[in-house]
Parts: sequence; structure tokens; C-alpha cells
Amino acid sequence: MSNKNTLKSLMQSFYDAQKLRIQTGNRLVANIRVRLGQEPGRPTEELNEQGKQLLGEALQQYKRVTDGLSTNRFQEKVKAIAVSDGIMADVYEYELCRFYAKHLESEESMGSSIAKMVETFPIWDSFLKGVRGCGPLMAAVCISELDPHKAKYASSFWKYAGLDVGPDGRGRSKRSEHLIKVTYTTRKGEEAERLSITYNPFLKTKLMGVLGTSFLRSASPYRAIYDGYKHRLENHETYKDVSKGHRHNMSMRYMVKLFLRDLWVAMREVEGLPVYSGYDEAKLGLVHGVDLGLVACGEACSLK
Repeated sequence: MSNKNTLKSLMQSFYDAQKLRIQTGNRLVANIRVRLGQEPGRPTEELNEQGKQLLGEALQQYKRVTDGLSTNRFQEKVKAIAVSDGIMADVYEYELCRFYAKHLESEESMGSSIAKMVETFPIWDSFLKGVRGCGPLMAAVCISELDPHKAKYASSFWKYAGLDVGPDGRGRSKRSEHLIKVTYTTRKGEEAERLSITYNPFLKTKLMGVLGTSFLRSASPYRAIYDGYKHRLENHETYKDVSKGHRHNMSMRYMVKLFLRDLWVAMREVEGLPVYSGYDEAKLGLVHGVDLGLVACGEACSLK
């Protein structure tokens, strides 16, 4: 059986490579935009449609130039770019394209390795493989970051992922009232205290920013949970007048929480661990989650 630590290392390397590839692409596009008249110094954090088009054109020209070169000599590249009909203006933009292409190749290779490794974990075949909207990369995040042995209840997954509720009744975040004091050892070997968050920020970002969005776009059964919960919020006295963005975030959080509950059950069963019902199910008789692709969350779902 594959080792979770190895999967985690490979997954982190993948996201490091992805970040570097995105940064390189952004810099290349920013350089082209400045040359085309954009004011220098303006940030280009994410590529819009025009940016993607510019990057695509640059990569096409890079491939044409590369295919036409029989040597790696610098002067030969300069001449080839000078006579090439495309958006790149000099050899330095060519080099940025080369770096981008190499980063992309490394990223795709690691992604393929992760997908193969994920299939060796029992939880893939028993649960994650059948979850529409959760691909191998997202499955790798769940497998490597969540430990059913340390989570006696599904709420432990919620808390670790930052999907629980803070002391002020609001969704967990990095706001000051949600921070806690933790003890740590300084470089001098002395104990000290500092304020810290209570959850794994990487996991929360992937669950809410990637998986939740994928559920909505892929017509996953979990989408029905989002829609149903959002509809109830729109007709609830407490939440009907809040902003659409607020209701959207609440619905996303609820949908992902129910996915984590289903994942927790599946992981505990695979590991031969006892599965305990939460308070809402054991005491209130509420039913949640998705079972065999069918939405099991009906009007009984609570607004928590």
C-alpha cells in the first residue's frame, strides 16, 4: 500500500510546480502587455481571457521557432525570432516561453504520477472514484491531509478544514476573534505564546476554492445539496436579507461539510474503525449526505 507521506510530498511538489508555472506565465504575459502599451507595474495575478490568448499565441510561436531550430546557439534563436511571424519580440521572451513549457511538462508529469498513486489507496475505489467532481488531484489532497484515525467524529474533519463555526457564530476564518493562543519553542529554547488559526489553510482553500466549485460545475449530486440549502436560506427570516455572496458562501460550506461527512464515514469503514453518528442524527433524527449518487439531504437538513 502506498504511503500517505509520499503522496503528500508528491502532491506538494505538484502545487509548487503549478505555482511556478503560473508565475512564469503571468510574467511573460505582463511583459508582452507592457510592450503593447499597458502601463508598467500593474499587477497580473491571474490571467484573464486576453492574457490566456496572449500566452497561447506566444507558446504557438515558441513551438514554431523551436521546431525550426537545428541548434541551441543564442544568435540562431535571435535570428529565428526576428523572422518569425508572432507575438514574441525578442529572445528573452522566447526563454520565458521555454521555462513555461518546461514547468508545464513537469506539472503534467507529476499530475499523472499522483493519479496513478491515488488509485492504490482503498478509499479511491470504495468512495472517491465515484464522486463526480472529485478527480485524482483533489482525492490526493483529501487522502494526504485527512486522517480518520485522528477524527472520532465527522466534526473533527470540519474543524481541521476550517469549516466549523467560531465563538461569534460566524464561519471560521483568520479574523482576530477566531485566533487562539498556542505555545511554541523559540530558537533560544524558551516557551512563548502566539496567536494562531485553528485549521489547515491549504486544505480549506482546496476544499472550498477547488472542490466546491467543481461540484457546482460538474452537476455532482452534491450540487443538489447546495441548491437546496441556498433556497432555504433565501426563504429564512434570518438569512433572506443578507447578501447573495454571503448565502453562496454558507451554501458552499454546508455542501463541502456534507461531503466531508460522507468521506469520513467511508474512510472509517475502510480502516475498520467505528462510525459514530453526530448529535443531529443521533438525537434529532436528521439525515444528511449523498448515498450511492442519490441525494439524501431533504427538508430535514438543518440550518447550521
